[in-house]
Amino acid sequence: MKKYQELAKKIEKDLQNEIYIVGEFLPSEHQLMEQYQLSRDTVRKALAQLEKDGLIKKFRGQGSKVIREEKINFPVSELTSYQELVHRLGIHSKTNVVSLETIRVDSKLSQLTGFPEHCLVWRVTRQRIVEDITSVLDIDYLNKSMIPKLTREIAEQSIYHYLEDELGFDIAYAQKEITISQATDRDHILMDIGNNQHVVSVKSKVYLQDGRQFQFTESRHKLEKFRFIDYARRKK
Repeated sequence: MKKYQELAKKIEKDLQNEIYIVGEFLPSEHQLMEQYQLSRDTVRKALAQLEKDGLIKKFRGQGSKVIREEKINFPVSELTSYQELVHRLGIHSKTNVVSLETIRVDSKLSQLTGFPEHCLVWRVTRQRIVEDITSVLDIDYLNKSMIPKLTREIAEQSIYHYLEDELGFDIAYAQKEITISQATDRDHILMDIGNNQHVVSVKSKVYLQDGRQFQFTESRHKLEKFRFIDYARRKK
């Protein structure tokens, strides 16, 4: 085992024994170098490994912060908004609206989203920051003829709350597709995925009770942050 791997294992054991607890910062790189008589390169490689394993988060100018290592159970079969899930699980989360724009659907986008060509849609790109880590990138397309008004404030809070409570939408069901996708340049720029080359992509077409599609969304998730679960019943 290489020296940086030995150090990473030692710090991981310290985390398990709660010598360092969630929310605290590890000793600085210099302190770790002196404590274990190791080079800066070895210490940095060990910290990079711990960050890749989802145990710490490195902040420029501050150090390495201990974060939660457990995965979040994401219910595949439920049709729930992100904010509803966050509230239910008691997760500390923040939403950043990266962009909100109106675009016209072309043939390629029509095939992806299910919306007819030439119709206008809102495209909303949002970062979901979970426990100080950007873990989800949501790209939503919403039919503008059905939703004529949409603001950054609404997108930052809860689009579903706005649609149901203010516009009276009767949201009924969704068709979902879950795949492991190659990480894109956009993923690396807008998410904290480190050196990971893949993300979990959840694509959903969402419909009202009367069968009209009003939304297509793609949620791209950090691999080690979520566990996707479902409940199955045997038919008799």
